[in-house]
Amino acid sequence: MTRVALAFSGGLDTTVCVPLLEEEYGYDEVIGVTVDVGQPEEEFAEAEETAEALDLEHYVVDAKAEFAELCLDSVRANATYQGYPLGTALARPVIAEKILDVALEHDCAAVAHGCTGKGNDQLRFEAVWRASDLEVIAPVRELGLTREWEIEYADEKDLPVEGGNEGAWSIDTNLWSRSVEGDDLEDPTYVPPEDIYEWTETPGADEELVEIEFEDGYPVALNGDELDAVSLIQELNELAGAHGVGRTDMMEDRMLGLKVRENYEHPAATVLLTAHEGLEQLVFTKSERDFKTTADEEWAQQGYKGLVDTPLMASLEGFLDASQSKVTGTVTVKLQGGQARPVARDSAYGVYSESAASFNTETVDGIEQADATGVAKYHGFQERLANEVLANAKKSETEGSEDDDEKATLTTDGGNEE
Repeated sequence: MTRVALAFSGGLDTTVCVPLLEEEYGYDEVIGVTVDVGQPEEEFAEAEETAEALDLEHYVVDAKAEFAELCLDSVRANATYQGYPLGTALARPVIAEKILDVALEHDCAAVAHGCTGKGNDQLRFEAVWRASDLEVIAPVRELGLTREWEIEYADEKDLPVEGGNEGAWSIDTNLWSRSVEGDDLEDPTYVPPEDIYEWTETPGADEELVEIEFEDGYPVALNGDELDAVSLIQELNELAGAHGVGRTDMMEDRMLGLKVRENYEHPAATVLLTAHEGLEQLVFTKSERDFKTTADEEWAQQGYKGLVDTPLMASLEGFLDASQSKVTGTVTVKLQGGQARPVARDSAYGVYSESAASFNTETVDGIEQADATGVAKYHGFQERLANEVLANAKKSETEGSEDDDEKATLTTDGGNEE
């Protein structure tokens, strides 16, 4: 008997994949695997109900803690892609690993997903799966299925889906973010209604201060209470979401070159990323801050691709381990009007001297203010010299052109006199 493990959500795509894997691909048995990375409870209920109706062997794997730790790893790298926190991207390799574990445990010959050939998730899943010896199957992509065809097929087969109607929007939710796309949102000129948001209230005038404590770059406490990663994220989602913090409406460039309209909600991620960067500003030298932006950008690019387990990421993590040893302290963040803003920072590693920065002190560690005069004279010298050279060169060209015109006039006039 040949088995295939299917990434199963209970939605239209994965539901139609079940009979297709048997009819079109010849598998004797399909195993459905749903991985919990913080989705709403109703999604698990839907998956269970659909699996039961399909007589599908179904497994639910809890990966919230593992996913939350990866999210906090991304905080140390200030990881955002084109301006938004990585939620869906980081969840996919975690989900893929868990599905692969179930597939191997149950002697499956293959793993399958219901992704189309247009999105990023197919690449993120398969980057994990193709490191195994199992066959990788993508029925929707390989058979060129459209949503209309799937709805008709589900109706013909009397599959347990409500005519394929899963609501106007395509929504993906996990601990770190909630993404909303599709339907009218595909039009860049369309202004989204407030009802697309569930995690964030309409921004208002109320304000609230929250204190985040960091150790080695990891957030470990909220308002003085030590919390595990999952609880910290969940509580901050509620606190910051109440102030409308963490909304992104963007045109996103996918890995396959398509540009798409995406809407995201990510209250906790916004607060933690903002607070972490605020603490780095205090404890890092300028050169450390400048260099780390390069490492952060590369971490984010790899994370967006779902390539979290690679030699490059291991090297980047080594750099983060070393640099983040100083990112320990507290940051107070003000939540108001949809914004999260650091308003206070404290760390034993702060590269800051209040007396040196104060306008009320004459010297800085024995350096007199007048000592800066020489520096001021040299500052910009090369640029001033370059501008002077350029101006002289242009002047010479102009004068040379005028001399040539004068010679040409004399020659012409002389010819006329003859």
